[in-house]
Amino acid sequence: MKRKTLIASALAAILGLAVVILMMPRTDHDQPAPQMVLRPHDRETVAEGRQVYGEHCASCHGLRLQGQPNWRRRGPNGRLPAPPHDASGHTWHHPDPQLFAMTKFGPAAMVPGYQSDMPAYEALLSDQQILAVLSYIKSRWPPQIRARHDDINAGFEASKR
Repeated sequence: MKRKTLIASALAAILGLAVVILMMPRTDHDQPAPQMVLRPHDRETVAEGRQVYGEHCASCHGLRLQGQPNWRRRGPNGRLPAPPHDASGHTWHHPDPQLFAMTKFGPAAMVPGYQSDMPAYEALLSDQQILAVLSYIKSRWPPQIRARHDDINAGFEASKR
């Protein structure tokens, strides 16, 4: 059991490092980085996000953001089921730029060799659509979880300075 915990911790650390590396400023200035701030109070953004979520995310993460059953246990294929995006999951534990990168590039691009059923949405969704989906997800969290997520974002931004 300790070995599994150690492996899971190592994978999480590698994933975090990969996300930070991916979020570093790029040298190609042709595409400006989108503003990574979610807008859970913006009705239009949340409405767009709800629609896009229903079309691209709900089949795995659930219409109510509940995730797949036993999402913490690997299936027969060795992959983890889709986690919930409601307050019971870990989505809110990650700052906005990490959530954006995970959605846009997919876990496999961020952690080489990591096996996941989550696709990269880079070719399917615009940056605005990704931010709208994430804003919709955040809009569904209780106020105390949103506040904690805001604190995580503030800490992430402060660590970049």
